[in-house]
Formats: sequence, C-alpha cells, structure tokens
Amino acid sequence: QGRGGVPIPGGGSGGVENGQCEVHGWTGGASRTFPLALDVGSGRGYIAQHLTKETVEKLIQVDIAENALKNAVESEIPTVSVVADEEFLPFKEDTFDLVVSSLSLHWVNDLPRAFKEIHQVLKPDGVFIGAMFGGDTLYELRCSLQLAELEREGGFSPHVSPFTAVSDLGHLLSRAGFNTLTVDTDEIQVNYPGLFEVMEDLQGMGESNCSWNRKPLLHRETMLAAAAIYQEMYGNSDGSVPATFQIYYMIGWKFHESQARPAQRGSATVSFGDLAKINGLISRGKK
Repeated sequence: QGRGGVPIPGGGSGGVENGQCEVHGWTGGASRTFPLALDVGSGRGYIAQHLTKETVEKLIQVDIAENALKNAVESEIPTVSVVADEEFLPFKEDTFDLVVSSLSLHWVNDLPRAFKEIHQVLKPDGVFIGAMFGGDTLYELRCSLQLAELEREGGFSPHVSPFTAVSDLGHLLSRAGFNTLTVDTDEIQVNYPGLFEVMEDLQGMGESNCSWNRKPLLHRETMLAAAAIYQEMYGNSDGSVPATFQIYYMIGWKFHESQARPAQRGSATVSFGDLAKINGLISRGKK
C-alpha cells in the first residue's frame, strides 16, 4: 500500500505535492553538500527525483511498504532502498548527514520514538527536515461524517486518521534531542465535486483510515447524509467542496560544538528600550 507522498490522482499538484516541493526547497537551498542522506517514509521516492548531486551525494530510502520501494521513480542521485519501520531504523548511531521525511509520519504509531530514532542516526551537526499532515487536515470530511453518523446511527467512530497538533510538535522534537528548531504550518485547499470524490482520491493516495477502533463499514444512508452535510456546511458557490490539508514543516539540528549558542543571561550590552531610539541614532550618524 502506497502511503503519504503519492500525488493526488487526477488532482493536479494538490496538498501532497506541495509538501514534497517545500521539503525539496529547504534541502536545495542548503549551502552545503550532504554526503549521505536518509528519506524516512520515502514511498516511491518523490523527494529523490527533486534532489541533485550538488545537494545529496547518496540517498537511502526507507519505507515499510515494500511495493512502494519496488516501484520507486528514477532519480539523478544514487539511491538504496531499505524496507524498515520508522520506529526501528536499522542504522548505526551518527550515520547520516541529513534526514528528510515528507508526509509519512502521520502513519507512525509512536511519534516520539520515531523522532528519537531519527535523532540517533543523525551525525552531530546533522539536520532533520520534515513535513507531516497536521490536526486540521480533512476537518470538513471528519465533521460531516460525525454529524451524519450521529443523526442516522446515534453515535460515531473515527473515520479519519488522528493527527498531531502543532502545539505538541516543537515539544516532541525538543524532547527527542533536536535543537535550533523551526516549525511552520500551512494550509492547502483542494476542491472536489463532492464527498465521494474526496474519499476516492484518498483511497488512491493510499491514505485510508488507519485507526484500529474504526468501524468496518459505513451504511449507504449515512454516506449520503454525510455528502449532503458536506455540501451544505462547506460547499463552494460553484457546487464543489473543499478538502483542507494542513501541513507542518519542521527543521531540527543535532547538537555540535561548532553550532551557535545563545549568549549567557545578563550579558547583553543594549536594552530593548533603546530600540525606539535607533532611527534617531541612524539619522545622526548620516549627518
């Protein structure tokens, strides 16, 4: 089963490809070359096809889905595919200069452990660059299904996989040992004819619900009610409905002595109160 990182079938760029391009932009914008990199949850290798030899000399692609690795797309850089679980990376400590992960970590059962594994395999001064789906992803679909189930069946169960809140992400990365953290969030909307087309695309992406406590099926009447609720609550003026993909982008570094550190408390020589006078000082200097 192909997991995150697969382009939306028939949907053009969509939220998924935007996430891939953002991760590529951050790695491509680096001023250094990474001799050995790791792609965690690589899928078919959509990050690899955007990397160049000037950025990454060799890439190890890891995914638990063997079929995705067997059908990996071609890339300019040398790659090696390894079937492994993100929570149990089969590599020695201090192995990689760069670790990337694009839109696969929401499948991980133990995210804190996965972050610790990534931190462990990084070399000192190595960097982790990742993107993952956030808590507001597919909120329209989630609400519509819950309301329809409550109305037709008197209760509801989760039909959309759980996602991490952005407020927890920085803490999880810090607890794993990363420093100099950067966390950003973005929302991308993709319009569809209706609820059934949203679910068809999710299935084509390999993004079916992974919750163990989910119901095995939804009744036809409930699905039709959910489609009507989706259209009524979130529908666009042209008859289409939006599906929101919230994406978290993160960068974290493994500590090294050469990295910049914050100055000691009380060592400042300028007060923030003096910032209000800076324009006057600049004008006086020009005279």
